[in-house]
Amino acid sequence: MNVLTPSKSNRSSSNKKYLASDHYYSGFDSASDTYNSISVGSNGKLYYILSTESTTTGGHFYVFDPDTDKIEFIAELTEACGEKFLNAIPQGKSHVNFFELEGKLFFATHVGVYERINGIELPVKSPKNLKPYPGGHILSYDISSGKINTLAQAPSGEGILAMTMDHRRGHIYVITWPTGFFIHYNLSTGESVHLGPISGQGEAGTPGDDFRVLPRTMFTDPGSGSVYYSTSDGDIFEYNPMQETLNQLNGVDLRLDYFGQYDPARPGSMAYHWRSIVWYPPEKAAYGVHATSGYLFRFDPKAKSIEVIERITSEPSKKSGMFDLFYYGYLGFDLGPDNETLYYLTGGPAYTEGKRIQKDEEVLIGARGLENLHLVTFHIPTRTYKDHGPILLSDGQIPTYANSIAIDPAGNVYTLAQHMRNGKKITDLVKVSKDSIIL
Repeated sequence: MNVLTPSKSNRSSSNKKYLASDHYYSGFDSASDTYNSISVGSNGKLYYILSTESTTTGGHFYVFDPDTDKIEFIAELTEACGEKFLNAIPQGKSHVNFFELEGKLFFATHVGVYERINGIELPVKSPKNLKPYPGGHILSYDISSGKINTLAQAPSGEGILAMTMDHRRGHIYVITWPTGFFIHYNLSTGESVHLGPISGQGEAGTPGDDFRVLPRTMFTDPGSGSVYYSTSDGDIFEYNPMQETLNQLNGVDLRLDYFGQYDPARPGSMAYHWRSIVWYPPEKAAYGVHATSGYLFRFDPKAKSIEVIERITSEPSKKSGMFDLFYYGYLGFDLGPDNETLYYLTGGPAYTEGKRIQKDEEVLIGARGLENLHLVTFHIPTRTYKDHGPILLSDGQIPTYANSIAIDPAGNVYTLAQHMRNGKKITDLVKVSKDSIIL
C-alpha cells in the first residue's frame, strides 16, 4: 500500500453559522460522483471507494486512519476483480456500503460508464475497442492480510446497485442494474439464487411502459432473516430465504399523499421508493427516508405498518416549502455510534443576491442546481430533530453531490463529496469534526 498525506487547508472559523469541515486528497484525479461505498470498520478505520467514469481505470479503494490522519490506497477495483487484462469496460464503482463479518469486509462493484438517453442512464456500447462490461462482483477484503477475493459475479453484464447482509446467517443479497435481478449469495456454500427482474424491466425498460427506477437500499430483519426492498410503484417486497421467494406485502405501501404523486414508469425521480433505510433493533423496526419529499418514516415489517414521523429535510428547505433540487434524494443516512441517533446529510436552498437558486428544468438526472449540504440528526427515543446547519469546506467551498455517510465511534462524520481541486471538479473524502456537532 502507498501511504498518502492528505492535502487540507487550515480550518476557517470566520463564518460561525457553518459547520467547518476538512477535505482530503486521496490522489485520484479521475474520481467522480460516488454513492454509498463508505463505512467504519471494527478497528475504527474508515474504508471508502471513489468511483470513476473512466474507460481506462476502475474505482479506487482506500482506508483512512483517524488517529494518524493518513490515507492508504488499497486497490483498483478492476485489478481486484482479476480483470485488469480483460480489455473490458472497468469496474468503475462500488454503489454499496461495506458489511463486516469475522474480520472481513464484504462489498460489491458496479459499472461507472454510461450513456444518457432521454433522461435515463444505460450501459454504453463498448468504446475504444473495449469488451462489454463483464458484470459486477461480490468481494471480500480481509482487514488483517489485505487480501481481496471475488466471491460471485452478476449475470448478463449487470452491475450491482444495492446490497445488504444477514450477519447471523452469513447471507448476502444484491440487486443488479440496469435490469434489477435479485441475487441471494450464501457465504457458507458459495451458492447463489437468482431471481427477478424485481420491478418491470428496471432501468433497462422503456419509459412510459416497463421502465422502473430500482431501489438503492434494502435491509434485513436479523430475527427472521427476511429481506425487504421497495419499488418505484410504492410496493414493499419481502424475500424469504428459507423458501427462496419474493412476495409483495399486502396492506402496506409507500403510496402516501405526503410523499407526493409520481408516474413510476417515467425517469427523473425515485418515485415512491424509500431512498435509504436502516434497521433499529430496540423496536425491531426500520427507519427510512422517502427520496423526494424527505419524510422520515417507521416501517414495522411484522405489523406491516408505515408511520410517517416528520420531514427531516433542512430547516431552510422546510421553510421554503419546496422540494430539494436533487430529485433522487440523499443516501447519506445512518444510525450513529449511540445506536439511537439518525444522521442525515441533506440539501438546503442556496441563495445568490438574496434570491433562492431555482431548479434547472433541463437537467433530467441528478441535482438541478446548487444546494448547501446540511447535517441533520434525529434522536429516535425522544423524537428530537436538529438541523446543525450547512457544511462549509475549510477553503470556503460548498461540498456537493454528497450521497454517503459514515460516523466513527468518536462521532466524527464523513462523506464523499464533489469540490474543486486545482481548477478541476473531483470527488473525495470530507470530514466534519465531532467538536462542531452539538447533539
